[in-house]
Amino acid sequence: MRIILNFGVRMPRFLAARLSSLLAAALVALPAAGAERVVHVYSARHYQTDEALYAAFTAKTGIHVKRIEGKEDELLERIKSEGANGPADVFITVDAARLGQAEALGLFAPLRSRTIEERIPANMRTGTWAAFSTRARVIAFAKGKVDPSTLRDYEDLASPALKGKLCVRSGGHPYNLSLGSALVAHLGEQRTEQWARGIVANLARAPKGGDTDQLRAVAAGECDVALANSYYVARLMRSDKPEDREVVSRIGIAWPNQQNRGTHVNVSGGGVLKTAPHPAEALAFLEYLASDEAQAHFADGNDEWPAVRTAKVRNPALEALGTFKADALDVATLSRNTALAQKIYDRAGWR
Repeated sequence: MRIILNFGVRMPRFLAARLSSLLAAALVALPAAGAERVVHVYSARHYQTDEALYAAFTAKTGIHVKRIEGKEDELLERIKSEGANGPADVFITVDAARLGQAEALGLFAPLRSRTIEERIPANMRTGTWAAFSTRARVIAFAKGKVDPSTLRDYEDLASPALKGKLCVRSGGHPYNLSLGSALVAHLGEQRTEQWARGIVANLARAPKGGDTDQLRAVAAGECDVALANSYYVARLMRSDKPEDREVVSRIGIAWPNQQNRGTHVNVSGGGVLKTAPHPAEALAFLEYLASDEAQAHFADGNDEWPAVRTAKVRNPALEALGTFKADALDVATLSRNTALAQKIYDRAGWR
């Protein structure tokens, strides 16, 4: 490429050469005409419904989404090993602790977006990542066997009255660790450990399976009470399978701590990676996730509540679950207390 500079004045030859070099570099850095704009998303959200979300983003912006899915630890290790030579622009996953882990590893760039700051509540974002959807940790109980007034708070799950009647998944799962993190913040370490020991004492069986398995166990009479994320309940409510509808007919849902701090919520979110080759496209992607269109998708497509408080929810299952008071604890605290929650569970024997 030949660069001709004509400033109308004579200047030293070395300065003209330097300006010519800078201009040539700038032109090389510009995308070629008609070049495809892309954003590479490393995602630990394993929901097929997200494909519609990505397609809508491309239709709106012209930016194509190249998605790589995997487990959280695998993706984080891949991002670290690829470094500046890798294609990853965005990392998204579920659970505040996992997002906090990526932040602690220094993988995220500072998140500077007026759009996100205006739409995502302050307790749902940090300086490097933001939540875009939420899910509540609810108590399921067997209708006709349990008085829901005895399940007002999470603390009630440790009551001796429930000895041999409780089903939960592993204490090492992030959903339970996030709840433990919240309890540490609200109750302190000692009371949280007493609670965890009460959970272990009340188990009807050894922890196993996922949240849906706990709901099915309550419906089948294996236990009377269980913990589960709200969107698993909503999925069963929207299912066309008779066996799923039967589960729903046999269980009730209690919203814990409505008279005090509110029901614990966890999040799904993401951030722009520090080594992102396409930072502008990555930020545009995250800002789109905060839009009314994307927020509606989280609710309708995956039975999650929007993080944007003014977003409309038209999901009949979420509407049937009703409104509730959510714990306003900030996501940074949830991620910060996770390691301590794991130690507490280990000491209590919640494996």
